[in-house]
Amino acid sequence: MKTVITVSLGSSSQDSTFETEFLGQQFKVKRVGTDGDESKAWELLRRYQAEADAIGLGMIRDNLEVGERRIEFKDTDKLLDVVTRVPATTGARLRRLLQVRAIRYTQKTIGSYFNNNHVLFLSGAVNYDMAMAMSDYTSNLKFADALLQTGAPKMLTSLDQLELFARGSKLLGSVVPSTLGAVLPSFTGVKKKLVASEFAKAHVIVGTFEDIKTFGSKKNLEGKTIISSAIDDDRLAWFTEQEVNLVVDVSPMLFDDVVGVNTIEAMILAALETTNEEFSLQDLEDVVRELKITPRLLHPTGKFRNIRRFAFVVHPLSQEYIKKGFPIPKATPKLVMDKIEQIAAHAPPMVYCKMSNIISPTGAEAEGWLISVGGTPKEMLSRNPEFTYRRLLAACKMAQDMGAQIIGLGAFTKVVGDAGVTVARRATLPVTTGNSYSASGALWAAADAMRRMGLVKARKNGKVMAKTMVVGASGSIGSVSARLMAMAFDEVVLAGRTQKKLDWLKDSILEETPDAKVTATTDYEAHLGEMDMIVTSTSGAGKKILDITKVKPGCVITDVARPLDLPPEEVAKRPDVLVIESGEIELPTQCKMKDIGLPPNVIYACLAETIVLALEGRFEVFTIGRDTEWQKVKEIYKLGIKHGMKLAAISGVNGVHSDDDIAKVVELAKEARKTWKAA
Repeated sequence: MKTVITVSLGSSSQDSTFETEFLGQQFKVKRVGTDGDESKAWELLRRYQAEADAIGLGMIRDNLEVGERRIEFKDTDKLLDVVTRVPATTGARLRRLLQVRAIRYTQKTIGSYFNNNHVLFLSGAVNYDMAMAMSDYTSNLKFADALLQTGAPKMLTSLDQLELFARGSKLLGSVVPSTLGAVLPSFTGVKKKLVASEFAKAHVIVGTFEDIKTFGSKKNLEGKTIISSAIDDDRLAWFTEQEVNLVVDVSPMLFDDVVGVNTIEAMILAALETTNEEFSLQDLEDVVRELKITPRLLHPTGKFRNIRRFAFVVHPLSQEYIKKGFPIPKATPKLVMDKIEQIAAHAPPMVYCKMSNIISPTGAEAEGWLISVGGTPKEMLSRNPEFTYRRLLAACKMAQDMGAQIIGLGAFTKVVGDAGVTVARRATLPVTTGNSYSASGALWAAADAMRRMGLVKARKNGKVMAKTMVVGASGSIGSVSARLMAMAFDEVVLAGRTQKKLDWLKDSILEETPDAKVTATTDYEAHLGEMDMIVTSTSGAGKKILDITKVKPGCVITDVARPLDLPPEEVAKRPDVLVIESGEIELPTQCKMKDIGLPPNVIYACLAETIVLALEGRFEVFTIGRDTEWQKVKEIYKLGIKHGMKLAAISGVNGVHSDDDIAKVVELAKEARKTWKAA
């Protein structure tokens, strides 16, 4: 039977002895605490080496490597040097290996879990390898080394700063305690409050249990993720009291008893009858793989909340929106408002509101921020696209700093310039324009409206016996709408300003749907009186797009343009036509947010795309550019259904269309058709 003894500078109240099988051999494992007495530890190490096959040294500082700086501790070397007959280890190599594996495992198992998280390391020097691994997923890293070692009220905010501090600090090699708590009595209350406040800001906190307990409470730990080691039942119970969301225990649970990493590494050395010098890091990795060692993902409250975070860019659509957002008198002269509109375009981005309590039927959760940039469509169109790009990139940086994991572009920001391509290339977060869900929502709403009106019928092959038109068909949403409508309706007219682009789109559609009847024209006014459904998807910024007086009675017009192609005064001319403002989406739960000009709990489809991607953990560039892929339109529709998104009550320029409203349109349309003649 092999014997491994761990001498710990920790409490003797946790002393234990047990027997187990490990790597095919029987082991007796004994832990002896010295209550911080290094002299006693030295004597025990000297004495126990005679009866042990390997020795672990616990609650002691590991020699560290931070960047190019190696930090050695004389007291650690002194204790290790007394053991000459058998291998002795602090578990440093295994600890570093398991720390990195814990980050990779959690990221993969939960799914992009650490993307752009705010991560606080109580000691970046001790957890340098883990910090390096974490930096692959987020740049929002903070290290408390400077504060806890020097008292300076400053957090290090990058690996470069941590490495610079390690190179310049003489304290690292002399006063860093085995646990941070050993020097806390000398800290002022202000310093303690500073660390506690950083706990509250962080999504993830990395440190020993003792250190986390020193600074933590339910107030700043509730809902957090903790990365620590050797979490036994008592420690887990404390985390439960603080309502911690997730504890990643770097130490594997290989036995009935919780043992430190130093003990496990000592057992490996004893089982293989090798020394530290002979046992390479590759050998250690092979053993870890053989043992299938994984971290423990513990859920103290019994229910894991996987909250993903998003941001979405909005902007004022007109001077009236600026008046709503700021205390500007309604009677302000237009000349003054023109100046205010110009000034607003130069304003830095700001948070309009936070959205929270978005919970999918799958259990996934999302929260995020609406970030406003000040330019109206008029101002954006009057300037070089780079002007808007810079403000969008500033919004992306703001979103990243807040911890968003994906950002969406709303309204005119998604069509300016190259429709998100440049922003996505230069941004530090994945970007989506939401155009895929906008197209899906538009057709969803149109199909629902036509079903409720009952003026058209479907053939046996599933195609609807109706003629449809897409105005702005060569645009990103328009082209996708056209592709899908060609599959569902008898005839589709592609309308726009450039015949060459329309012809290319027509040919592309016929390759995908050979039996479709497709017409491409720039003279679409001549066809308005024949259409049962029209989708307008232009970037005309308020210019008149079509003459509604020429539209067939009972036609459904889905206006997905922002600003709207059909203002209220135009819609009022035809009470026998149903005009809907695209397909807005109803969230699965009651969301807390400010008014965005829609009914409660209803959002724009482009915003819904950003939220759905967040709920799914798809932190990727999904929809950008002017050629939206119809495959993505179908995919985002299915993902929306999965996460509980519903088509909202169909809204028009004057609010929600009730069943009575729709019935009135149908009644007027039937009467008007008796004498209607298409122009």
